[in-house]
Amino acid sequence: MATGASPARATGDPVADRLRVVQDLCDRGESLESLMSAVLAEGLTPAERRRFDAEVLAGPLGSRLDIAAKRGAARRREFVTAVKPYLAGVDARVKRDLPVARRLAFHLIERRGVDELADGDALQKLVTAAAEPSRRVRRSLRWYADLPLREELPEPLFRLRAADLIPVTQVEDVSWSGGRLRISGHAYLAGLSVRSRRFNRATVVLRGPRWLPPIRLRTRRSHHPEATHGAREAGCNYDWSGFTAELSPWALRWRAALRAVVRGGKRLLRRRATVRDTTTWRAEIVIWSRGARAVGLLRGPSSGRTERPSGLETRPGWWIRPVWTSDRALQVVLQPTRAELTGVRLDGERLELRVFLPDRRFTRGQARLDGHRVAADFTPVEGGTEVVVPFAVASLLSERDGGRLWIEPKGDPAAPVMLGRAEESRTVIGEREITVLGDRRDRVIVSAHRIRPVVSSAVWEPDGALVLEGSYPGSGPAELTLRHRSGLLYATPMEREGSRFAVRLAPAAMPRFGETVPLGSGTWSIAAREASGEIVPVRMDHAALETLDESPKTIGGREYRLVSTRFDVPVLAVAESRPDDEKGPGGLHLLQRSFYPAQRSRELREATVYVAYDGRQYEGNVRAVYEERLRRGDDREHVWVVKDGAFTPPGAGELGLGAGIEPTVVRAGSREHYEVLARSRHVVTNGFLPPWFRAREDQVVVQTWHGSPLKRMGNDLPHMSRDPKPPAWHRQAVEVRGWDLLVSQSPWATPILRKAFGYQGEVLESGYPRNDALVSPDPEAAARVRARLGVAADAKLVLYAPTFRDYDRRSNSIRFDLEQARRALGPGHRFLIRAHSMQAAPNVPESLALDVTTYPDVADLLLVADVLITDYSSVMFDFAATGRPMLFFTYDLQRYSAKRGLYLDLAAEAPGPLLSTGAEVVEALRDVEGLAAAHAERYERFRRTYAPRDDGKAAARLVDRVFAP
Repeated sequence: MATGASPARATGDPVADRLRVVQDLCDRGESLESLMSAVLAEGLTPAERRRFDAEVLAGPLGSRLDIAAKRGAARRREFVTAVKPYLAGVDARVKRDLPVARRLAFHLIERRGVDELADGDALQKLVTAAAEPSRRVRRSLRWYADLPLREELPEPLFRLRAADLIPVTQVEDVSWSGGRLRISGHAYLAGLSVRSRRFNRATVVLRGPRWLPPIRLRTRRSHHPEATHGAREAGCNYDWSGFTAELSPWALRWRAALRAVVRGGKRLLRRRATVRDTTTWRAEIVIWSRGARAVGLLRGPSSGRTERPSGLETRPGWWIRPVWTSDRALQVVLQPTRAELTGVRLDGERLELRVFLPDRRFTRGQARLDGHRVAADFTPVEGGTEVVVPFAVASLLSERDGGRLWIEPKGDPAAPVMLGRAEESRTVIGEREITVLGDRRDRVIVSAHRIRPVVSSAVWEPDGALVLEGSYPGSGPAELTLRHRSGLLYATPMEREGSRFAVRLAPAAMPRFGETVPLGSGTWSIAAREASGEIVPVRMDHAALETLDESPKTIGGREYRLVSTRFDVPVLAVAESRPDDEKGPGGLHLLQRSFYPAQRSRELREATVYVAYDGRQYEGNVRAVYEERLRRGDDREHVWVVKDGAFTPPGAGELGLGAGIEPTVVRAGSREHYEVLARSRHVVTNGFLPPWFRAREDQVVVQTWHGSPLKRMGNDLPHMSRDPKPPAWHRQAVEVRGWDLLVSQSPWATPILRKAFGYQGEVLESGYPRNDALVSPDPEAAARVRARLGVAADAKLVLYAPTFRDYDRRSNSIRFDLEQARRALGPGHRFLIRAHSMQAAPNVPESLALDVTTYPDVADLLLVADVLITDYSSVMFDFAATGRPMLFFTYDLQRYSAKRGLYLDLAAEAPGPLLSTGAEVVEALRDVEGLAAAHAERYERFRRTYAPRDDGKAAARLVDRVFAP
């Protein structure tokens, strides 16, 4: 059985092999000279050269063009100079049939001078416009792309051809009804609205091997507004893009029978026995829409039941099965059962699989498990042949991957073994198991692996809880984990009794440091975690798939779906429940272009909008300003923007500041979000606001930012000084023009912030409001934080809070030995690990440290930390207010300084030792107090320079300046 990926090898197709070489050079970022050498290499026939040129111009060279066009005059000049001679030798028909954006760009390169294209912006304009879903325009009965340079280039170049008219498809249901296969979903041509049935037809066509006549399915268009909401294009209406197609099995059967007669005759002429054969049809859709015609594969199954369509047995031993290819295209297969599993038996050290071959009698042959051949016993019996395939249990247990079982009778082609009416088996041996299962096409898969939980029941309770039950042989504690692709993980204890398990989840109220929050939007993978830390995959019981409830459950304004994807892999899909007019680019277009401008023209409300980290957190300076106003009894309207249900802002009563003042919560991206930003008097934020926001003359925007800058940012980053300016530069310039007040922590930070942002307005050097709690710590507040963390009141806490690495964001490792560090500190100490939100989630063993990456407010962690270990994070400026020791783990100082750049010379200014190895960190922790005493004078100088106004009154100064009556 295969145990790893095999290296790419030649396919026998010279065009495909050459394309793979060119694509590999592109992926590795090789020089343009190397790329063009591979493109121009000899060895292709004229027909192969035409095919290769078409693929390379639309693919690798087109991608390089996109990059060069945006990277300035020098890169454009290099690309145009290298490609221009090559284009002169490309067949004119190849260039004509390229996708329209590529066609236009290469036409410019071929016809215009190098200097004109390098120093001008024609290529950049074209590439930028083509990156967005473009509108189509019709002239007479033909469709054209709405791209720049229409007045400068010949109109035929803009005409849409087959390469541009590729159907966008989504298949939402594949099922059997009344003995007929029904396929439904939506399909349209991007940019061509379909508002009614008129001039709008679609036909699903099944195309089989070679000369077999295609099958045209009866297809009806239907009203399907969901397609409009999910489309990439704004302003297009695809409400009538739905379709339903029906297939009669007879259409497949007579064509397959005709093919069997022809193939059987050929085998007889060669004096070979006839063999029942599989016939495969690929599904295409042909669309006629408003004068345009396009053909494409039917792709894109919806997650869940559509990914695992059932088959239909039309007569004994013959099945029609809709299947999905690896590139998510639909096929329909008429398949005979040439080998069927009849039983599985464990006989000591052997696992025997019994297989029956109907209608044929063989005495010799062998079996194959993927690429590994296995001896097998063939015995002719009544009605066919019985085959016994023995496997050595020890050999199976030593393998890492599963394999598909085949039977190879002597003289006949190999036959896949089908599960048929046999039961799936699961043989537990120690901590491993051998499974014999059917895949989504009912083919037998034999595999050995760690014992896995198998979910046989999934029930949603009335209170929104999800109860999973199933089989999980073994003993000892275990947890069910939900992991997001961002790295965020939640764990819930599993109840185990004998070979059974049960677990109860509350997706809308997952525990997080003493509070509950809903799962964030996205897909959450489900696995089990043993006490040893080993992660074990979970699968669905195949017998339970037919009755699995995969419908969405709406709880608290959010939709939750338990879905079995890729056949038997359970995942939990979460999304915000949004009204139709807020969905997709069309909804955004209306909100930003119509609703928001209309709201800006209305009178202002005496309200304040609070936005912390785009609405993802209730923390920092924004939180401190809000709570200071509640402390003063300011009963004007307070509005918090919350993204993806990330938090619930407390009212005055919950904060112990009296009763009566409660905040308004609006969902980020909602209609209410646009309204409050358009009509509120004050906006307080610690980062950039949405790009559609434009401050009014009578609004006050307070930018508190989220830390004094240690690493270079904004205009001081290298790419921001490029010419022409990148989109990020223009985005920042527009944002900064709307600021009325910028809050700074120190006189040192003020000029850096001004330069980095290009800001010319008022700056308030008030200190950071979030640090007020660090200067005069409240013992009760500290006790509450420790209780939320679950640490003892007298535990010494060491907080490790590194920043992110632009060049290594996927790394989640801790670069020093936590176990050694714990031994160095001795009992009574706990490590807290706080990774940056832009870095991969850390891999932290619970026995060694507490992962506080998702703790809501880092200021709380600074409040209770006795020692801070950091690197280039701005938390050093905040923690200085506490006077407690700091260590600087700067293992990549030289590289970080070269890549990102620092405003501060850490070697000369850091208020603690710079440590370059994990061993040095451990050694420093042994003598923290001694190092603190040695750096005391430097620490005090650092505090006076970089945090002079963090005196416990920063919030009061800011509120007095902005919100005084």
